[in-house]
Amino acid sequence: MPELRKDPITGRWVIISTERAKRPHDFMRETVTLKGGFCPFCYGNEDKTPPEILAYRENGNNAPNSPGWNLRVVPNKFPALQIEGDMGRKGEGLYDKMNGIGAHEVIIETPKHDATIPTMTDHEVESIFWAYRDRLIDLKRDKRFRYILIFKNHGAAAGASLEHTHSQLIALPIVPKRVREEVTGSKNYYQMKERCIYCDIVKQELEDGVRVITENEAFLAVSPYAPSFPFETWILPKYHESSFEESLRLEYKHLARITKDVMRRIDIALEQPAYNMIIHTSPIAEVNNDYYHWHIEIMPKLTKVAGFEWGTGFYINPTPPEEAAHFLREVGD
Repeated sequence: MPELRKDPITGRWVIISTERAKRPHDFMRETVTLKGGFCPFCYGNEDKTPPEILAYRENGNNAPNSPGWNLRVVPNKFPALQIEGDMGRKGEGLYDKMNGIGAHEVIIETPKHDATIPTMTDHEVESIFWAYRDRLIDLKRDKRFRYILIFKNHGAAAGASLEHTHSQLIALPIVPKRVREEVTGSKNYYQMKERCIYCDIVKQELEDGVRVITENEAFLAVSPYAPSFPFETWILPKYHESSFEESLRLEYKHLARITKDVMRRIDIALEQPAYNMIIHTSPIAEVNNDYYHWHIEIMPKLTKVAGFEWGTGFYINPTPPEEAAHFLREVGD
């Protein structure tokens, strides 16, 4: 029988449609394959992007916007928001608006066109997380910004316009509604129980084991109890941390290893699917707190959002998370 499950953080309901239950090979999906051609992100094409904001370079090569780099961060050539200007908040009757102020950056994760997270070295993946941290710390100094979103679209089906592996960062002058729902839900739970709900999730999932995919010293990867999408995966710090950029320095090494492991398992089980990866972290004004717990959410693109989802806010997931976790555990061992 289908199940309705309630997300304990946001209160959002999902339908786990067990009668439609799907195993990895049952999904119609688009495997991410490289088509080739000119790529502005490739080594030697540094002049084809806007001037770099940050770069990690080989020893002895400090010349910006030149070869010799291992990772680059550049402004998005077609930004959703612009960095210059003031907020210009105003109202038109009952409608509110402001200027489109923000930052939109691209993290070019490697000079290798055909690299993916599972094929990179641990050090290369760790460098990606250090770049996220460096940019978060820098952009937080801008008093206009309220939230900084870091996300990765991998594959055309997930919204990537270029196939060279990269991430994006958008700094916003508001806290997005989705983020606020998570933070508020976490805060309400903390006020009732004086405990972080994510810390309780980590504890319960480790005790139950049925939704655990893998773990290491510092992180746990699970299929969440009420996932919106099949094979949705969360990576959570095992110990309370409210903000990604405030993590202990050693932890990025462990984060790189578990992220590589999780993406390798997803690639094997689902034959290199397109996916979205998002870092959920505290708003800038709430960086250090006891109620919210930063984490990473990974959503393979296996189903489409249609009329029922748009009309209700419910999602129909044809793969129970317990089965998804089982498949991902099995393929990686």
